[in-house]
Amino acid sequence: MRVAVVVFPGSNCDIDLYEALTSVCKVEAAYVSYQQDNLAGFDAVMLPGGFSYGDYLRCGAIARFSNIMPAIQQFAAQGKPVFGTCNGFQILTEAGLLPGALKQNDSLKFVCKTVALRVENNQTVFTNQYQTGEVIQLPIAHADGSYYADQETLAALEANHQVVFRYATENPNGSLNDIAGITNRRGNVLGMMPHPERAVEQLLGNTDGLRLFKSLLAGQTIKEAAH
Repeated sequence: MRVAVVVFPGSNCDIDLYEALTSVCKVEAAYVSYQQDNLAGFDAVMLPGGFSYGDYLRCGAIARFSNIMPAIQQFAAQGKPVFGTCNGFQILTEAGLLPGALKQNDSLKFVCKTVALRVENNQTVFTNQYQTGEVIQLPIAHADGSYYADQETLAALEANHQVVFRYATENPNGSLNDIAGITNRRGNVLGMMPHPERAVEQLLGNTDGLRLFKSLLAGQTIKEAAH
């Protein structure tokens, strides 16, 4: 498996993703510049956290027009895995790959801490190594992480089991329905505000994020075996 880690001006969690993939999961990964326009040779794409384009205008609003985005949209349309964490989640919503939007935290403050998440759907390529209903701990670090969508969109997300992660014991940002992570209808695009890549080694104090990456690898192994 070969994974692309897309780097935008202002990305600051790209190395975290890269090391989680290469050092911990022993997967081949490569940094891909926002200036490139194709993703040939990759099996999955990951958009890191950070402050793409300084969060000017709106988080992810400028990154959405980067050269690489049409390739990411095409990649997703082909059913291949696309993952975005924190700013990556914001970019995915701005690009229309995921519904809804991320707005400023209700507290109007930057929040950085570990929070409890409940796994709502383990039938995705990103969550098959978790148990539905399981509560895990992952770090968050954001000022604009409050998920918002209209009632019709929220109802569709719930009905189609697209809410994958939900804040379990406290809602740190005011997200509607306590939403922490969602997929597209097809299930191959996941966006979430928490950072699984920061919880992949015991040295970091927590390995609850590791199974997200192992889920992706397990899904690829099954796909290869089928062929």
